[in-house]
Amino acid sequence: MHAVNNGYPVDNKQSNLETKKALVVDDELSNRVILRALLKRSGYQVIEADDGASALALFRSQLPDIVFMDVMMPVMDGHEAVRRIRAIETSRFVPVVFLTASSDEKVLMRCIEVGGDDFLTKPFSHTVLRAKVRSLERISRLHDKLGSLYSRMKKDEEMAEGVFSNAVVAGNVAMEHLPVLLQPAEVFSGDVLLTAYAPSGDLNVIMGDFTGHGLAAAIGALPASEAFRAMTSKGFAPHQILAGINQKLHKLLPTGVFFAVQFVSLNRQLKHITVFNCGMPDVLLIDGKSGAIKKRFVSTNLPLSIDPASSYEETMQMEVVSQGDHLLLVSDGVLEARNPEQQYFGGERLEKAISAAPSPDRLIDEISHSLRAFCLDAPQDDDISLVDIPCQPELMAELSKGRAAEPVPRQQQLCEESSLNDQMEFTITLSGARLRETDPVPLAINHIQEMLGLHSHRRPLFTILTELYINALDHGVLRLQSNLKQTAEGFTRYFSEREARLESLADGYIKIHISASPSANGGKMNIEVEDSGVGFDFNQFAQKIPSQETLLSGRGLSLVTGLCESVEFISPGNRVKAVFAWRNE
Repeated sequence: MHAVNNGYPVDNKQSNLETKKALVVDDELSNRVILRALLKRSGYQVIEADDGASALALFRSQLPDIVFMDVMMPVMDGHEAVRRIRAIETSRFVPVVFLTASSDEKVLMRCIEVGGDDFLTKPFSHTVLRAKVRSLERISRLHDKLGSLYSRMKKDEEMAEGVFSNAVVAGNVAMEHLPVLLQPAEVFSGDVLLTAYAPSGDLNVIMGDFTGHGLAAAIGALPASEAFRAMTSKGFAPHQILAGINQKLHKLLPTGVFFAVQFVSLNRQLKHITVFNCGMPDVLLIDGKSGAIKKRFVSTNLPLSIDPASSYEETMQMEVVSQGDHLLLVSDGVLEARNPEQQYFGGERLEKAISAAPSPDRLIDEISHSLRAFCLDAPQDDDISLVDIPCQPELMAELSKGRAAEPVPRQQQLCEESSLNDQMEFTITLSGARLRETDPVPLAINHIQEMLGLHSHRRPLFTILTELYINALDHGVLRLQSNLKQTAEGFTRYFSEREARLESLADGYIKIHISASPSANGGKMNIEVEDSGVGFDFNQFAQKIPSQETLLSGRGLSLVTGLCESVEFISPGNRVKAVFAWRNE
């Protein structure tokens, strides 16, 4: 059975569909008439032009679904017309069939090169035309379906990107003081920037690069950021934070997906930095006065999620810094950025850009300019990320502002209310190898928070416990001399010796005993720390308590004394008792 359209039989299937338009372009009227008749039998409404220029105008105004284009025509030939059609039509697929009497392969190849999808040989055969039209209609439907799927994917990506930004990016601190260049290759970046303040006031920064880029690479950023912020806020040391992220990602990520990381912990007093590099380009320390590279922190460990048993403490790199210095974190997308000639930007061009910066404060601007001038319009293969960490007081001033506005969780308020008249007491004892593997300060702080709340007093408590524990470990158990840290060379020697003694530690102990008596208006907490060391002459030491302005050492006792109601050393000096008093706000 056939339907009739203007006197021509039409397939029943086609008659049930919306009428489509075919643009026929040929300077020979007879060719147009024949093709018009054949196309109407296939259910098409036909519009006609006798040259390329007219065809271009009709294409813009009529929006045809398929184009049949002759090659040789006056005013504008078919090749030029198709080139211009392809330049303006981007939202949908419109197949172009060239009309030709030639069977020369070079002629046919030329038709495809300028944007044609098929060709039809004169004289026209209805059977061949019908087969080609049906084939191109199938391709058009696939393009429409692909376009719909792509549109849906983009909407899903935009929604996911909003969740990603809120969960990962929005939690960062001090971003107004950190010059950055974050240029993803797709909607999602496989590069991740995380920043957080520790209870001590130190600033932790992670620049990470997941395998690949796009949504698949960004999935790991959610658990990584969660572990980073939770462990930083609880006061865990940088190497413990890395180990925690590593173990979490190893459980979650598929084989072959890993997380290369640069981790920088900047001391609150801007005196020194701790750096970990796990499979990333060198972290560069830039002199704040000369702008020269004065230290490279090379990769010393595998990327995260490869080996769940990786230990990071022995790969820690520490360095003394001066106020005004800059730390530059660079992803491999910078070094591997390519220009139209397929050349890599590379380390040499990066260093030239660093040298060309008018001042260290303009590092990101200069490197960005160099990258743009080098890459031009070449496609971006990988995510490009740069972070400049300036060793300046403004970077740490953000801490007090951020903490002042932080609300006390309701769970902690209830804990405070229910514990007003309850005595709290617990003891933590570490001995032998456990001193090498465990940091008891976050454990103690979390227990205090769980029992008493004291959210607004977390930072001073963390400082007191940290200083007393480190003093007991370094000077009591390990018997290190604090005055070694008075110079940059001594500072490095101190921590090298510390690592060596910790590694060989087989005995000794540290005991931390905490008891607290909360009241309606506040309360008092007794913190006692005892170590297995021989003690020291605390009476002589107390007469010359060092100033907090001392360069690299001797600040611990001064900090604790300033934060506590009282500090008492008990003979022979291997036991100290500090009393911390607080008022409810």
